[in-house]
Amino acid sequence: MAENKGNSSYISGKESRRITKFNRQVTRKLEKERANANKDPNLYTTKMKDENNVVEFDNVCTYFFSDVGTVKAVDGVNFNIPKHATVGVVGESGCGKSVTSLSLMQLLQRPSGQTVGGEIRFNQGDGTALNIVNTPNSIMEKLRGNKISMIFQEPMTSLNPVFRIGEQIDEVTELHNPEMSKEEVKARTLEMLELVGIANKEGVYSMYPHELSGGMRQRICIAIALACSPTLIIADEPTTALDVTIQAQILDLLQNLKDKLNSSIMLITHDLGVVAGMADYVVVMYAGRVIEKGTAADIFHNPCHPYTIGLMKSKPVVGKKVDALYNIPGSVPNPVNMPNYCYFRDRCEMQCEHCSGKYPPEIRISDTHVVSCYRHLGEGETLGYPKSVNVEELL
Repeated sequence: MAENKGNSSYISGKESRRITKFNRQVTRKLEKERANANKDPNLYTTKMKDENNVVEFDNVCTYFFSDVGTVKAVDGVNFNIPKHATVGVVGESGCGKSVTSLSLMQLLQRPSGQTVGGEIRFNQGDGTALNIVNTPNSIMEKLRGNKISMIFQEPMTSLNPVFRIGEQIDEVTELHNPEMSKEEVKARTLEMLELVGIANKEGVYSMYPHELSGGMRQRICIAIALACSPTLIIADEPTTALDVTIQAQILDLLQNLKDKLNSSIMLITHDLGVVAGMADYVVVMYAGRVIEKGTAADIFHNPCHPYTIGLMKSKPVVGKKVDALYNIPGSVPNPVNMPNYCYFRDRCEMQCEHCSGKYPPEIRISDTHVVSCYRHLGEGETLGYPKSVNVEELL
């Protein structure tokens, strides 16, 4: 028992009961507030800070209330997605990339997963915006698949194995365009299949997902996502399971369709090569926070945060022979009890005297380039600190 208590992951029965009770009270209150937003549109309608943006993430905090404590998966995230642009979100597994996108889509596993702070403003194009954090489900159902769509990471688990391809694409069009006849819906589906580069569109329309290859299934997922010409396409690692030839085809396809539909893309990936080829802007995340953001040129030609520099050093270079690829030492801190100092400090090889202080502020070092690192203190305008939420105050 003494050995268990010395282990940081050990929780006593009394503490476990306290956490469970607290989680139940908080999630019940948050769900009640969400239900109340249904009655008053003023609780979820707002205005964009910049009309040239499709989405603005403003100090977004998404937490998971688990049995061992509150996991701060996304904690004070700030970045924008401009109109007709591709924003690449990069970082290691577990840094909060997918949770950020799921917060925007309101697809978190509730009630344990909740966006507890900040705003996610979505531009409706008519001078008004929705704060997705408070938007009721009835409104979100009209947005998902219509104005905001998502291409999921694994197409085989995204597609329903017992329905034919045609039925799955038809469903999206029918849901958001009830005035269309069955013939018009089918014609739209066949048009989408042709648009994503499927030659045998009539044959594929009648097939099941298991009859298609990985690349074909990914094209089907893209067709479903683009069926209603969305304003924003979220691509969550859309090429992870594909070989490099198909990967290049899918990325070219996405880029061309974005231009045809005048959409924006939020591209979530581990692959820095994909980001370099596709993204206009890059957001680097680490342990639930944005540590650096800027244009693709800023990030690739002038990386400033030690973590971003480490990422750049760890990628292989064609024509350069090395004994072993560089890897960043150490591991990510426990997301349940994050320290009140730079989350990367314990792994950093470039520490300075200020690093012993609290979490660093965002520093604008050029018009487009922002970094959270004390090494650049005094080099530009200090924008402020990420705002975390004290969960005890939610009750």
